[in-house]
Amino acid sequence: MRDTRESRLLLVLLVAIAFALITVDIRGGEQSPLQGARQVAASAFGPVETGVASVVDPVGNAVDAVRDSDGRHSRIAELERQNAALKAKLGSSDRDRVRAAELDKMLKTAGAGQYGIKGAQVIAIGATQGFSWTVTVDAGTKDGIARDMTVLNGDGLVGRVTTVGPNTATVLLAIDPDFTVGTRMEKTNEIGFANGQGGGPLRVQLLNGKANVKKGDRMVTFGSSEGKPFVPGVPVGTITHVGSANGDLTRTVQVEPFAGFSRLDVVGIVVQPPRENPRDTVLPPKPAKPKPTPTVTVTAKPKPTPSGATRS
Repeated sequence: MRDTRESRLLLVLLVAIAFALITVDIRGGEQSPLQGARQVAASAFGPVETGVASVVDPVGNAVDAVRDSDGRHSRIAELERQNAALKAKLGSSDRDRVRAAELDKMLKTAGAGQYGIKGAQVIAIGATQGFSWTVTVDAGTKDGIARDMTVLNGDGLVGRVTTVGPNTATVLLAIDPDFTVGTRMEKTNEIGFANGQGGGPLRVQLLNGKANVKKGDRMVTFGSSEGKPFVPGVPVGTITHVGSANGDLTRTVQVEPFAGFSRLDVVGIVVQPPRENPRDTVLPPKPAKPKPTPTVTVTAKPKPTPSGATRS
């Protein structure tokens, strides 16, 4: 069609008619006089629209993906976070088993000594008290914890409570240089005082300078009045070195602690001391000494001399 005055008038007329029909259709709603025509048009052009949509949808989806990219990234990040949390939960099963074993061992130790304990977990290393060797546990005054209570685990003495808050407490470890605890030797009952050395073995001074002690001997806590700060009978450690006796009034020995301070996790705070001194009953059984392998002596028999032969 050529661009003439008549064609322009026709185009304007068609547009006006279209707007008029749209207005009538909208005002009529479901009762619109054009409802039948609209259904006919839908039947005729529906398949075409469907085909066009199948072609255009990927483009539209791509546009929507760009528009919703921030939301998608957020959902992906959330899914990744949940996946990491699930992996951590599944991966912690070994840790849970180790922790359960530690708890079981600690309960057996507490049962052997008849200690009333409150279980706690180490949640921080190094407290606010200068450069002291301390840990923070997740139990405080709300759990019945007070200052100067003995702290142990399944292996033995860990330390004593020094500072208490409503929900946490600070424990001074036995390896701290300012830590001192009275000790009693297994069987011989020799008394001494153990001091921390900032890691490594404890330094124990026995009151008897002529005490008969040797490497491998073990000791427990002597105990304090009313069980504070130390209850009696808690395993302390094993002698690894004995200083020479030079006629001094005391004798110094080095003691390897039973507790492993570099891997503390579950601990028990003694809230009730035992009625009776457990003495050495809390110490674990000594490992059995290996039986000596029997030696067999084999004596070779002399070979018989053949008959008729003479010996030189």
